[in-house]
Amino acid sequence: MAGRIKASDVEEVKRRTNIADLVGDYVALKNAGIDSMKGLCPFHDERSPSFHVRPTLGYFHCFGCSESGDAISFVQKMDHLSFAEAVERLASRISYQLTYEEGFERREEGPNRARLLAANQAASDFYRGQLMGEEATTARTFLSQRGFDEASWELFGVGYAPRGWDGLTSHLRKQGFTPQELVQAGLVSEGQRGIYDRFRGRVVWPIRDTSGQTLGFGARKLYDDDNGPKYLNTPETPVYHKSRVLYGLDLAKKAISRGRRAVIVEGYTDVMACHLAGIDDAIATCGTAFGKDHISMLRRVMGDDAAAEVIFTFDPDEAGQKAALRAFGEEQRFTAQTYAAVAPDGYDPADLRLHKGDEAVRELFDKKVPLFEFALRQAIARFDLNSVEGRVSALRQAAPIVAGIKDSGMRPGYTRELARMLGLELREVQHAVRNTQRQPAPEPEYAPQEAQREPEPPRVSLSTLRRDPAVWLERDAIMAMIQQGPSVGSELLSQAVTAQVTEPHLRVVRDALHTALPSLEGGAWVESILEATPPSHQGLVRELAIASMPQRDPALLPEYAREVVISLLDRDLVSLKQELLARMQRIGDPMSEQSRRVQEQLAALEHARRGLRHD
Repeated sequence: MAGRIKASDVEEVKRRTNIADLVGDYVALKNAGIDSMKGLCPFHDERSPSFHVRPTLGYFHCFGCSESGDAISFVQKMDHLSFAEAVERLASRISYQLTYEEGFERREEGPNRARLLAANQAASDFYRGQLMGEEATTARTFLSQRGFDEASWELFGVGYAPRGWDGLTSHLRKQGFTPQELVQAGLVSEGQRGIYDRFRGRVVWPIRDTSGQTLGFGARKLYDDDNGPKYLNTPETPVYHKSRVLYGLDLAKKAISRGRRAVIVEGYTDVMACHLAGIDDAIATCGTAFGKDHISMLRRVMGDDAAAEVIFTFDPDEAGQKAALRAFGEEQRFTAQTYAAVAPDGYDPADLRLHKGDEAVRELFDKKVPLFEFALRQAIARFDLNSVEGRVSALRQAAPIVAGIKDSGMRPGYTRELARMLGLELREVQHAVRNTQRQPAPEPEYAPQEAQREPEPPRVSLSTLRRDPAVWLERDAIMAMIQQGPSVGSELLSQAVTAQVTEPHLRVVRDALHTALPSLEGGAWVESILEATPPSHQGLVRELAIASMPQRDPALLPEYAREVVISLLDRDLVSLKQELLARMQRIGDPMSEQSRRVQEQLAALEHARRGLRHD
């Protein structure tokens, strides 16, 4: 078993990894000032961006949930990896060869995710190779008849699982993967006679995360003697969770982020058809309904923009009606505008492209309608509006939809439209909508164990600091020392860490800076400060390390940092000067020996002040 990764390699991986590019695989980032980018936090649900990234520092921090760290900890938290696995993932990303120390055994805690991901990638390569073999004629015909050429197979990594029971199993075992790893990866099933390939005689699509790593597969049957379901997916595994993946997002994320639009379709071939028709922001769920975890993923990639669009496609049948109502039920989680698109003649996008061409697919999404309007029509379509009972039941079903329209200015218009559609008096419909809006949210269930829990101490953060101009200077100076320590220089820093700081919480950070000073040139400045900071104040240090500074010109940032630190020191010297002048006044006799000594101190102090500006 490999030993521990050398510390020097860990530092080199961190240094070479561009954290903005890394985070950008998961989150849409926007510039937020000098060496600062921001986006929606991937670790908690939020409506306005509070997640900041400092590329130069190699650091991230969320002001909403306080998650923070470097590239390694980001990958650990996002993909639930161990420290060693995260380093190995990043090293692979930058093609860096790691070395390991002898005499250290890496302790395995549960499935090795890196091995499971490697097994999935090896399986993907195997399936792609099989697609070009003689047995895969039926698979190639299936794809070709649906308008997909060889170039599209390559783009989406489409493959073929051979009909035998152990084609993949035998191949992967020869590559060193154990039966246990193959079971954990969801690539094989277990029977009375041992393990056998999960996917057999099927077209296979790799399901990838936003960084392009293969997490699992979706497979469609081809042969009449296959008694399994039409579509079969990888089961839940340590790396594949169907509620947290969106098929095609690895290919669509840039288009979604750039165009602030996402198209949600229902299947793998629909995603392929859309992309080939020029709709390169199309994605799909993987065998499950579109839910809140999918919304969180999509919002992080898209950002929160009221002008952004999310377009759902639905079948015009009962299942499509239910899907539309489910989607509308989650619609409030979006800041973006939501729409529905239904193809004519019941076609899905893949069939529409096959029968009517690429232009018809593009027109489908140009003719979108607001999701709430589509959901409203779907809700009342199930009732007999020619009967009183049917109209009343339809009103009960539709009133919450009108009440849930985010744009309050549109509710009166759709209230009137609903009254017209149902043939009811406007006042009756208005009353039903108002009553729906007034219904209180359900009370949370009482949890006695919560009442007994000790309240957590308040978290020290920037918002905790006293609002005072004097504190603002202290805050900005300490921020400059943390973010621009090497530019400020060790000589100036060694003076600044002894400066008077009136804010108690900032005083704790100043003392940590003093302790960390020997690490200034070692390349781990912020980490050293954090190590010297009590846990109660580490969140404050992280915020100071990532908060935007007033200077907007990158070229002037080092000069600004030195200047604000000098201002903190100068404040100390001015205060001392006032104290010395007051002492002279108390002495009274300017010719006395005592006064002469004070005058010498004043002269030395003034020399020191001039020296601050000219060093």
